[in-house]
Amino acid sequence: MDLGRVGIWTFALDLQPMARARELAAELQELGYGAIWVPDAVGRDPLLHAALLLDATTRIAVGTGIAQIYGRDSLTMNAGWKTLSEAFPGRFVLGLGVSHQPMVEGLRGQVYLPPLTAMRDYLDRMDGAMYIAAEPPEPPRRVLAALGPKMLGLAAERTDGAHPYNVPPEHTARAREILGPGKLLAPEQAVVLETDPVEARRIGRTHVATYRDLPNYMNNLRRFGITDDDLADGGSDRLVDMIVAWGDVGAIRARVQAHLDAGADHVAVQVVTRDRGALPLTEWRELAPALL
Repeated sequence: MDLGRVGIWTFALDLQPMARARELAAELQELGYGAIWVPDAVGRDPLLHAALLLDATTRIAVGTGIAQIYGRDSLTMNAGWKTLSEAFPGRFVLGLGVSHQPMVEGLRGQVYLPPLTAMRDYLDRMDGAMYIAAEPPEPPRRVLAALGPKMLGLAAERTDGAHPYNVPPEHTARAREILGPGKLLAPEQAVVLETDPVEARRIGRTHVATYRDLPNYMNNLRRFGITDDDLADGGSDRLVDMIVAWGDVGAIRARVQAHLDAGADHVAVQVVTRDRGALPLTEWRELAPALL
């Protein structure tokens, strides 16, 4: 599977009518991006969404970033993974994650279990799941939304790699050390195309606000110097700058290159705009020549 150096991670396609989302996927393919990563939150079903985007394109890969293990039992997830991998050989990556306690218990009404144990047990059940259908012509690919050392170790042991979210290049370097060579490392990187520091950080801070109260992310960033002071009053400039790359195209390219230099195989760029519901098509088009 060749994801290319850079792909697009986006909520924006969920907000478009499906016919328009399929057209946009085809344009992202023509722009040269290697993959499209779609979320699993309160929008479209990510596996169905991936299938429709794959059907609308011919070569770009699609990944789930991520499919929540509490959203489907292991038998169902395994069947969806293999179905897509057989229908679109070499073009689908199943990103799996444990999500977050507020999502699992607050929205799903389920019990949030210790993440490492829950993921290990889920992989065991997936690997042992019965599947009586045509098998994919090549091994299906799956990665974990791994942040901490133990989850990264599990990703190295049981999957094809990791798809970390909200991480700086320093995390990418550490993740590569734990994963070792030969494993896919595809971090997400939020970006804001804005050169004014005040405005760029204002936009970035609205993005960070979504994640500031989720311990899985913030505890991971504490490993790289984030403190309680950084989490106060909407988030410090240091916190924003760690998660969100901002500036001109050159600054965005430099952050992406920093991940690649640190050991990433592929960087999933998430464009953050002033209006969080806006379609960042202009930015996707502007970034493509520089990043690809």
